[in-house]
Amino acid sequence: MSDDSQDRPPEEPREPFVEPDNTELCSFCGRSIELTRVMVKGKDVAICDVCVAGAAQIIKRAMAQKRTALGRRIPKPSRIFEKLSEYVVGQDDAKKRISVAVYNHYKRITAQTLADDVEIEKSNILMIGPTGTGKTLIAQTLAGFLDVPFAIADATTLTEAGYVGEDVENVLVRLYHAADGDVAQAEIGIIYIDEIDKVARRDQSTSITRDVSGEGVQQALLKILEGTIANIPPEGGRKHPEQKLLSLDTKNILFICGGAFEGIDRIVQSRIGKKGMGFGAEVRGRRKMGYYELISAVEPEDLLRYGLIPELIGRLPVITPLDRLSREAMKSVLLEPKNALTKQYIKLFEMENARLTFENAALEKMVDRAMERDTGARALRSIMEKVMTDLMYDLPDMKNVEEIVISPGVVSGDEEPKIIHSKPERKSA
Repeated sequence: MSDDSQDRPPEEPREPFVEPDNTELCSFCGRSIELTRVMVKGKDVAICDVCVAGAAQIIKRAMAQKRTALGRRIPKPSRIFEKLSEYVVGQDDAKKRISVAVYNHYKRITAQTLADDVEIEKSNILMIGPTGTGKTLIAQTLAGFLDVPFAIADATTLTEAGYVGEDVENVLVRLYHAADGDVAQAEIGIIYIDEIDKVARRDQSTSITRDVSGEGVQQALLKILEGTIANIPPEGGRKHPEQKLLSLDTKNILFICGGAFEGIDRIVQSRIGKKGMGFGAEVRGRRKMGYYELISAVEPEDLLRYGLIPELIGRLPVITPLDRLSREAMKSVLLEPKNALTKQYIKLFEMENARLTFENAALEKMVDRAMERDTGARALRSIMEKVMTDLMYDLPDMKNVEEIVISPGVVSGDEEPKIIHSKPERKSA
């Protein structure tokens, strides 16, 4: 047998198999890298500058549609006022100012879809008033009524980045979670920052050392109040270099800040008193003005003297005073709002097939005690809970209860509630 291997032509060397480079072609439009100006490459995928620009336009149109839809469902100021009045007793002037500010804020958002050379500034709100006057309740009611995400933070727990405590930007994380992870919804939400007065600088001199919980927090709040692209960790906590961050635009978020600003009435009185000196001066400068009259006259220079920095004052253009609740208003809080304490407990007792009755004198007694504590409507809740806790504990085990009556003696702790039992039905012979 002859060997033919010597007669065969030698085989050409084979090229080694190489996986195709998917990042040389745009994964969206298929353009090659030679036909583009920029190719953004990821793992096994790429996108060209043309598709990036197109995607940006799609996002812009989608956001514009959402803003337009928001504008169609924003109620008029009069309707916002009515809704606030269902939950907040009194404070008519504050509710009117806030209704107008909120309406203008969301109209401003929808106006951004229109070509216009007029730029409408944000209407962030500063509420000034004693504790228990409804500041937090106003913000919560607004968010629920407008159906936008809502987050609340206490300014005293915040610190500037890099210090032990809660970063200011974590407030945005809460809003993101309240929006169920929908960035577009979070970017038109409402954030309420309580006790903003507690981070006021207490002296006029500039300290060389860092002010972790005071002026530093005010400085950290500036950018997000005015409008910035904030990079936040989706799960919250401190940022670290390898962490995935989420971008959130704050320019359309409505910020409402609230605080008691204890003592600011004396600052206003001092300013007005100085202006009231001399011939031809206003008479009101020489007399003792009431608390609400004084805080209604608060001006930026008074907030500056109190300890807020000028930049923060400028980002809170709508200053809204809230008055102390009168005795009549405190009683109305117990009876009138949709979430009135008496209505809540009456409903709970109905669920146990029992009728709850409050004697008028008992309600008066609760109001008297609340007025003594001077903490507004918050005092009413603690007094009511103290009166009702034992009853709510025992009620599920009671049999044949028809009615329970709360008298003034029950409120003072001198008597037991009057319990009226229903007559047992007679068995037929």
